[in-house]
Amino acid sequence: MGRLTTHVLDTANGRPGAGMDIELAVLEGGQWKQLKTVRTNADGRTDGPLLEGDSFRAATYQLVFHVGKYFQSPGFLDSVPVRFVIHDPAAHYHVPLLCSPWSYTTYRGS
Repeated sequence: MGRLTTHVLDTANGRPGAGMDIELAVLEGGQWKQLKTVRTNADGRTDGPLLEGDSFRAATYQLVFHVGKYFQSPGFLDSVPVRFVIHDPAAHYHVPLLCSPWSYTTYRGS
């Protein structure tokens, strides 16, 4: 069964990004439809998959990581949007974010 997961690594402090707010949206009819807002746990992960089962379908999605609020200091980044396409809803898509107040990277994990 396919699913969408994420986690956050705080590279500035060398620890999981615990307590970061993340928004999930899907592109429908040219408009972003908000699906949910979650907060990462002590391990920098969400408590369960962001999407799975019948709600997980082929589409364009966006995760918005609220990096500025998380770091609570004058940094460079505010919100980090990551847009991606799900082609195979039977697969596991893992979208991690490695971040500091000044930079980030992401990739499709496993």
